[in-house]
Amino acid sequence: MSRIQLALNVDDLDASVSFYTALFGTEPHKVRQGYANFAIAEPPLKLVLIENPGRGGSLNHLGIEVADTTAVDGEEDRLTAAGLASRTERNTVCCHAKQDKFWVENAPNGERWEIYTIIDDQPAAGLPLGSACCV
Repeated sequence: MSRIQLALNVDDLDASVSFYTALFGTEPHKVRQGYANFAIAEPPLKLVLIENPGRGGSLNHLGIEVADTTAVDGEEDRLTAAGLASRTERNTVCCHAKQDKFWVENAPNGERWEIYTIIDDQPAAGLPLGSACCV
């Protein structure tokens, strides 16, 4: 399974969750303080909402969720060969999940892309959003 991730900054998490629940006809997969995500089947999308008052409606980051660490490694090898892959993070907590990932940096317009897999969707309670992915 692969799907695009779109992480948006939102001013009001509750209002945004209500809107996207209605828009996509599905409840959020995960809701935490200042954070929610939707695992949308059709179209295949991981929609992440990050409460960031004053920055609502702006892009936080983009990503591609892949099936496993082998797929992360394959994409990292492919993009490194093309001169694009950069910072690798393994066994890191980001967006309330433990992940193996890498970041593609230096996009022409400054957007941030991550290629990742979730290795634990329910890490210990109370952990922060994690790495710089969600600031």
